[in-house]
Amino acid sequence: MGTDDRWTVPVTFERMWADLVPIGRSASSGGYFRSPWTSVDAELRAWFVAAAKSRGLAVEVDGVGNVLAWWRPDGVDGPGVLTGSHLDSVPDGGAYDGPLGVVAALAAFDLLRERGVVPARPIGVGVFAEEEGSRFGLACLGSRLAFGAMSWTVARELTDRDGVRLPDALEACGLGGGPLSTDLASRVACFVELHVEQGRDLVDRSAAVGVASEIWPHGRYRFDVTGEANHAGTTRMEDRRDPMLTYAMTALAANKQARLVGARATFGRIEVTPNGTNAVPSRVRAWLDARASSDAALADLLAVVERQSTEQASRDGTSVTVTPESVSGSVAFDASLAARIAADHEGGDWPVIATQAGHDAGILSAAGIPTAMLFVRNPTGVSHSPAEHAETSDCLVGVSALADTLERLAG
Repeated sequence: MGTDDRWTVPVTFERMWADLVPIGRSASSGGYFRSPWTSVDAELRAWFVAAAKSRGLAVEVDGVGNVLAWWRPDGVDGPGVLTGSHLDSVPDGGAYDGPLGVVAALAAFDLLRERGVVPARPIGVGVFAEEEGSRFGLACLGSRLAFGAMSWTVARELTDRDGVRLPDALEACGLGGGPLSTDLASRVACFVELHVEQGRDLVDRSAAVGVASEIWPHGRYRFDVTGEANHAGTTRMEDRRDPMLTYAMTALAANKQARLVGARATFGRIEVTPNGTNAVPSRVRAWLDARASSDAALADLLAVVERQSTEQASRDGTSVTVTPESVSGSVAFDASLAARIAADHEGGDWPVIATQAGHDAGILSAAGIPTAMLFVRNPTGVSHSPAEHAETSDCLVGVSALADTLERLAG
């Protein structure tokens, strides 16, 4: 690319970030509504494809909207080094969760070219669809399909909250459904994902960048609590079969049990039927997000919460059914790869930390691909919220760290 100032990392990173910031942003909250397979999602995908093609990268788009862009110098072939993340968000989410890894990857490519690096193997950047699971309820849906963790036969039966089937949502976006290819895992030698930290570990360590050691296991469980609808004014308290009472105790029990064992438990979504102010509900449907330090600890946490919920239901005259909707086991990243990334830079070792959040990197790791993650410090410690943040100076440290890593892995 030469030495034109347009291609220095601060300019390219900041310019790309400025282009991306307005897309899907709420004028009232400042948060982001980047739901998969919508007009906003199409605009994000078009932005990435244009940015990749402007760099001469070879772009591949599959039937569910996963996008890969490859840097293959003449004569370079074989399994490549892949980086990247996602562009979708949770409802009213932050700017950095996902997009930081995509923009940093493109900026890292620019930096490598500035250095005159010619990789000995292909380097790619991927943007995976529906990482958050905000529309169809299954986190990392795009990467699951791309790397064989879920079949299209199963995925095509998924529906969103409005009853829209996944194939219909894809067709509305001009996508045909189905995975990118059946041999994608064989074309990826290793994967490195850069992500904003979703916590305060790096703040406490006074470090701009960290390296992931593992992902905690986590699951999403639907609690269906059934009771009896009745009049809010005329029904005596002792005559009620109120599922809201059962749910309320369940939410409190989940909070207490998670605190006791250092786990995480959150009821963040709830549906009430008939949802009337002056009516005792007939049903409460609520979703529990639970995470723990091991698969056994997660299973134990769910068992205790389910038992206490069932016991409360027997007292309330209601019933409880628990359905696992999405469960991801623990992920231990490639220890030798993480150690190499943490140590291979000037200024001392980056800290190696665990993450409690799920990522596409976990799907690729489970597919047998050597995988690592880099985190960029988040001064607020807040994520999945408009308050999520990363300083530009820290982002640029992340770009440099990612470029260093890609150069070594592709050398």
